[in-house]
Amino acid sequence: MTTHLSRRHFLRSTTAAIALPALDSLGFRRFAAAAPASAPPKRMVFLAFGWGVTAETWYPDAKEPGAGYKLPVGLQPLARHKKDFSIVQGLTNKFSNDGHFGSTFWLTGANRYAKQGQNFANSISADQVAAAQLGQDTRFTSLQLNGGQEVGGEGHGPGLSLAWNANGKPIGGFNDPVETFHRLFSGDRVPLEQQKTLLAERRSVLDTVLDSARDLQRGLSKTDTDKLDEYFEGIRDIEIRLNKDEKWLGVPRTKAPLAEPKPGLAGLEEIRLHYDLLTAALQTDSTRVVTYRLPVNTLLKSLSITINGHDMSHYHLHQGTEKRDASQARDLALSETLAGLFDKLKAVKEADGTRLFDHTTVAFGSNIRTEHDLNNCPTLIAGGGSGLKLGHNIVAPKDTPLCNAWLSMLHGSGVNAERHGDSTGVLKEIMA
Repeated sequence: MTTHLSRRHFLRSTTAAIALPALDSLGFRRFAAAAPASAPPKRMVFLAFGWGVTAETWYPDAKEPGAGYKLPVGLQPLARHKKDFSIVQGLTNKFSNDGHFGSTFWLTGANRYAKQGQNFANSISADQVAAAQLGQDTRFTSLQLNGGQEVGGEGHGPGLSLAWNANGKPIGGFNDPVETFHRLFSGDRVPLEQQKTLLAERRSVLDTVLDSARDLQRGLSKTDTDKLDEYFEGIRDIEIRLNKDEKWLGVPRTKAPLAEPKPGLAGLEEIRLHYDLLTAALQTDSTRVVTYRLPVNTLLKSLSITINGHDMSHYHLHQGTEKRDASQARDLALSETLAGLFDKLKAVKEADGTRLFDHTTVAFGSNIRTEHDLNNCPTLIAGGGSGLKLGHNIVAPKDTPLCNAWLSMLHGSGVNAERHGDSTGVLKEIMA
């Protein structure tokens, strides 16, 4: 069948096409779940926190590389999973120059001053590189979760997201776990025909905007043309999202494998709930790529600690142990909840009897080591999704780009990427 299906033809044919079997010739790859059982898909999860770690008690001894290392105090809650994760030391984002940006450039490795005349620029994040390939067949190409409601107070930096698109623009996500639950699993109460009408109206508005912008394009200066090109990129992003909505029009959402969460949870309980939700999202194949900006200040409050995250991160500058104790308590809480996430991923069985954990790669860390130190980014990589070396204390050569780790994860998960950010190649020390 060689008939060309235009966008409008596709829209007119949506109802009939949904009733058809999964014909590859028509491009309906989203019905892959109904195909004969095959190898479980690869998944990737990126978890970032601000304000760094307690350096003296979080990192293993760099003189004990390999599998026989002693687990440090800050990672003790992960002891039962020791063989299933690796700590990677020596990784750096060489362009990072702000000790308060815990996640803005964490997954991009971008040069903030890359664009002449601007003091801020970013590029695509590793999760979005993965999502472009792994997210083609899922309802949600990727899922962005943002913990904590204190803007600027969690040590993450600008953007309010770990995820950045190909144009270096932040991709918004969900702050409220209840909202996330309903977006993932609640059925759409709007009748199907009305949904089609709304999508058609959005298409019409988009076409009108594009036509008007193209008319405006004539006679503009280069600076204004560059601005308009950036605007067009934003419009194309909207069109991609509309395409996704059209593909899933009329396809019921998967039944939730967990109860609707209670509203108002914060800190420790919010993290646990977000971990439940991201596990459910992966389990139901609603998405295969997740990012989560972990809260810190709300976490401290839930631990009955009154010190704020910024002051805590500067524990070296203060006499006494109060701020350092707070930092260590934060480390233990993050390790404890991460261990709980690993338990959940291991408990979920795939159709072939393997564990969800075996097909998922989890990256956990920050762009900040401690205080304003940006060298030796704390990095933990777990799960079998990328086939990387686990159970080791890996000490990479000094100043190895953090993006080498992301490139290794991408390659191991079957994602085509020649390089990423400032990478110089895969991280040989973690390749199995």
